[in-house]
Amino acid sequence: MNIRWRLAQFWEIRWWRWYLRDKDKTVYLRKKAEYWDRIVAVCELELSGAEAILDAGCGPAGIFMVLRGNPLIGVDPLLEKYQESLAHFDPDNYPQVQFVNSTLEAYSPDQPFEIIFCCNVINHVADLGESLDKLSSWLKPGGTLILSIDVHNHKGLKHLFRLIPGDILHPHQHDLEDYQGMLRERGFRLEKTTQLKKGGIFDYYLIKAISPLSVITSPLVNSTSSQ
Repeated sequence: MNIRWRLAQFWEIRWWRWYLRDKDKTVYLRKKAEYWDRIVAVCELELSGAEAILDAGCGPAGIFMVLRGNPLIGVDPLLEKYQESLAHFDPDNYPQVQFVNSTLEAYSPDQPFEIIFCCNVINHVADLGESLDKLSSWLKPGGTLILSIDVHNHKGLKHLFRLIPGDILHPHQHDLEDYQGMLRERGFRLEKTTQLKKGGIFDYYLIKAISPLSVITSPLVNSTSSQ
């Protein structure tokens, strides 16, 4: 893993400790669940609870809070640290979720998913291309990827932030068109792009993308076919 990613992970857990230090657990989790309910509504998904769902980079209070899936899996490389140091995260409160302490690059699911949520995560990963490849490979043909992301408003700042750690928590600095292009390169059809928040340097967007109907050779497909 690269140095910039390690530095971002070092500060990520410290940011969470600072952010949650004076927040009442019950109030915070209630408000967070209400927020995720609004996000699910924006996604325009009709969920039965039978879908195989992955919350990729779930964090201590991810969208898993308001989901039911079969299976429902939450993956994050800092889960053990969250459990150790954040009173707001207790895996026992979410018996419907199988939590996996892992990076996206190292994770290997047992089966493909119908829906993958990757909310405010993809610019946190160590290897952006590999992580997007894996997310694509883990979806069933025609499956849905929900990607939410901070995107640069100004190309000049995008390039500057790539040179200096102006945004220390995020190793990857891109604009909306960059992310849309990365998804199209992997065969995704972009069904919906929604601006969730407007900012001075960054805007926050949600992209709903549909995976190709034809199966593309992937690490998951290869490992399954070789058994």
